[in-house]
Amino acid sequence: MVDDSQTRPDDIICDCSGTTRAKIESLFEQGIIDIDTISRKTGAVSGCGSCEWDIEALLDELVQRLS
Repeated sequence: MVDDSQTRPDDIICDCSGTTRAKIESLFEQGIIDIDTISRKTGAVSGCGSCEWDIEALLDELVQRLS
């Protein structure tokens, strides 16, 4: 799990597209919870793909917060 004390909304999750943590959180709040839709909306994962695991971890973290 990501340590919230070391993360900021403007942290870039995807270097290729410039997608930030805040953008992914915003999409999650809109009910977008799958990586394919996030990729289509932001361009994340469509470049080198190295951010896929970070995005999945962030989504897992956001789901756990709801529990």
